[in-house]
Amino acid sequence: MGLRSVLVAGVAFGSSLVHAASSFSPARPPAIPLAVKGPYLNSWLHVGSDGGNGGYLAGEWPVFWSQQITGWAGFIRVDGKAYNWLGAPPGADLVDQTEFSYTSTRSSFVMSVGGKVEMNITFLTPVTPNDLKRQSLVFSYLDVAVSSLDGASHDVQLYADVSAEWASGDGNAIIEWDHNSADGVAYHQFARQNQQAISETNQQANWGTWFWSTKDVEGLTWQSAADTVVRNAFINNGVLPNTKDSNYRAVTDNWPVFGFANDLGSVGTDAVSTLYSIGMTQDGAINLLGEGSDLTTYPALWNSYFGSDIDAMTFFYNDYEESASIATDLDNQVASDSIAAAGQNYLTLTSLSVRQTFGALQFTGTDSDPLVFLKEISSNSDIQTVDVIFPAMPLILYTNPAILNYMLKPLFLNQENGHYPNTNAIHDLGTFPVAKGYTDGSDEPMPLEECGNMIIMVLAYAQKTGDNDYLKQHYPILKQWAGYLVDEALIPADQISTDDFAGSLANQTNLGLKGIIGLRAMSEISSLTGNTDDASSYLNTATSYISQWQGFGLNTAADPPHATLSYGEADSHGLLYNLYSNSLLNFGDFVPQSVYDMQSNFYPTVALEYGIPLDTRHTYTKTDWMMWCAAIASADTRDTFIKLIAGWIDSTPTNMALTDLYDASSGNYPSGLQFTARPVVGGHFSLLALPS
Repeated sequence: MGLRSVLVAGVAFGSSLVHAASSFSPARPPAIPLAVKGPYLNSWLHVGSDGGNGGYLAGEWPVFWSQQITGWAGFIRVDGKAYNWLGAPPGADLVDQTEFSYTSTRSSFVMSVGGKVEMNITFLTPVTPNDLKRQSLVFSYLDVAVSSLDGASHDVQLYADVSAEWASGDGNAIIEWDHNSADGVAYHQFARQNQQAISETNQQANWGTWFWSTKDVEGLTWQSAADTVVRNAFINNGVLPNTKDSNYRAVTDNWPVFGFANDLGSVGTDAVSTLYSIGMTQDGAINLLGEGSDLTTYPALWNSYFGSDIDAMTFFYNDYEESASIATDLDNQVASDSIAAAGQNYLTLTSLSVRQTFGALQFTGTDSDPLVFLKEISSNSDIQTVDVIFPAMPLILYTNPAILNYMLKPLFLNQENGHYPNTNAIHDLGTFPVAKGYTDGSDEPMPLEECGNMIIMVLAYAQKTGDNDYLKQHYPILKQWAGYLVDEALIPADQISTDDFAGSLANQTNLGLKGIIGLRAMSEISSLTGNTDDASSYLNTATSYISQWQGFGLNTAADPPHATLSYGEADSHGLLYNLYSNSLLNFGDFVPQSVYDMQSNFYPTVALEYGIPLDTRHTYTKTDWMMWCAAIASADTRDTFIKLIAGWIDSTPTNMALTDLYDASSGNYPSGLQFTARPVVGGHFSLLALPS
């Protein structure tokens, strides 16, 4: 780790000055993922100076992506003295954090406790795209290993709890709880007393059961009670009384917490490990208007593999060794591929993006017919937003292209069953977790955007899997959307694109390119399905359009020449990220190499301190679109993009889960726009999704 990151940690954040300086590897991210497995299990540690403490686990409460505290506290007693290692409860000195590191699946901390013992703390969220049984489990691990630091043996007790805050976004909601054990696992379970299925309060689920678990071993004690009661019992005594508070009450009424304490005994240089897991189960997960005239409730996918929620929870806990091994394989694969593609700076970005992307996905249906629903976290909570699936696509294609099929299926079910009246492709299916669509056609109007996105994604899936039957199955509606592109792609009307926050604009060069590549993709789809006349027609149209587009959208007289933001606006420019699809779909010189070279030469000339602006209207930029441009640029320009983004990650004042939108000059959020935890960061895998 470079000196700069150590100095940032020790100097730039006032509240961290009580700590010895920690190193951060491969970077000091704006927020650290702790337990991020789904839209409702999504807990982070604030880091950046806008509101974080610099990346120190002790002394800062973890938070849900929408900023509510997810109460998670930890203490350790060494030779009778208590220290705080997790969260920000009062009553004990803080441990000293000496190291932090992250991989695609892990966030790891090393702590010195009074110079006597060392703690190695690992938050592991398994990501198993090719193993849907494990991926369906909305659970995460916390592993704590304790060993002597000074060579002497020490008397050690370890404590951790979670609060009822995990179970509801409504602080007035009554929570009920219990404690039990099964299959060698001791657990607290807790849930809203008044379950309101398929609904949310403050972005958190109003239904489901939460489990906080550990191994049922000798020396384990437990308690459920008010936060101060449970935590003080451990601080003062190092042990809990094994009692249950039967006064079920609101989240904020004497703050119910659920604690475990382990007497580790005399700890020497051999590490003693304690494993916890946190997670939730739901029976029904999503409502979808698809087949039939009413909403269908799709079960959470774990129900296909397990007979009960207890079975699911104990399987997850007892599966740690195998899950950790699978996670290591993914960590190593991402690391090896990223470094080979573009070096360590690229790994800094990709490895921070995996949990965040999959953490926006809800796996539902059955093992024979899975459906995956995406939540457009933070920007508006839409479900199945087409132009959010689209930028997330590279990571899905890289890990398991079949998941793209499962994500597109709800969109096809809704539209092919006659629930959407417009001839263009729908923008989204409603507000998560209810995918009721828009029977009146009143979705956000991005008709050209979404027609191009759907056709491009369908072909990308088929190319990766060889599933041409999929193309035949959906050919009628794909042809309908292609008809829209024939009419509208060359001269885009005044409309918004996926970057809707930037406003409406006519004749968008980049949007037109998407539509034209969409037509080229439809030609390929037609050919693969035996529709040769259609294939010839779409190819002729696309070829004519791309020739005309170059005359409309390229300022070849500029020095250096570049694509414009909109036709005829010679001094305007922007990230021509839709060019990436030409390479993803292996269309070669359909878009001439001269266009690639022009943009690659141009981008570095307009770079700001932390990135290259999205377009000339603002100084903000987007990491996903920068990486789409980087993936198809020269090596030098690619590395420029990646170095700018990696440098931003390590120094941005933003303090929430990795934003894809920030000001390229200041590195902070644009005014009034705080995107966080969005799955579009899957687009950072742009280099790794390209055909080899």
